[in-house]
Amino acid sequence: MRIARAINNLIEGFERLPGVGPKSAARLTYYLLHVPQIELDKFADAIRNLKLNTKECNICHNVSELDPCDICDDVSRDKNIICVVEQPLDVLAFERGGRYKGVYHVLHGVIDPLHNIGPDEIKIDELLNRAQDTSHRTQEIILALNPNMEGESTCMYIKRQIANCKLQIKISRLAHGLPTGADVQYADETTLTHALNNRREF
Repeated sequence: MRIARAINNLIEGFERLPGVGPKSAARLTYYLLHVPQIELDKFADAIRNLKLNTKECNICHNVSELDPCDICDDVSRDKNIICVVEQPLDVLAFERGGRYKGVYHVLHGVIDPLHNIGPDEIKIDELLNRAQDTSHRTQEIILALNPNMEGESTCMYIKRQIANCKLQIKISRLAHGLPTGADVQYADETTLTHALNNRREF
């Protein structure tokens, strides 16, 4: 049976998304066939405007409507403490808890040689530049990367680079509460708050 080109194109589009297999892609496509056109138009507009109406903060590299973002621009935040995370989703996870009052730095990935991702492909140099910025004396960097092999190797690399810069900055790592192999973005607010409060020097 020949599938209509419009249906096939959308199925192929969904299949390119992470975690969406052929069956899920087909199910989503056929579901959208029954959605009213006005809702489809809203959905299409949301996708179309995703990059047009967002910016990457030039300070922390989080995704926001503004540059600098609301967090970096907030005078009540402690600019001397930087929480380093892998992805913008991790920032949302910490902010849901409402307890962390420092600022963030989003790497947009981790060092992963198997996928040809080295230090130059993520925002490590930008982090080092922030740490050396004399306008805000960085006192602590919290490495809140996922507790897997790539996250740990990225933490070690960052620690070495900061030592090479001879910066007197406390380096800490999230502690109790995050099981090995778990992703920060999926942890609940209580677990993340506990992990922050019990962070250990790294």
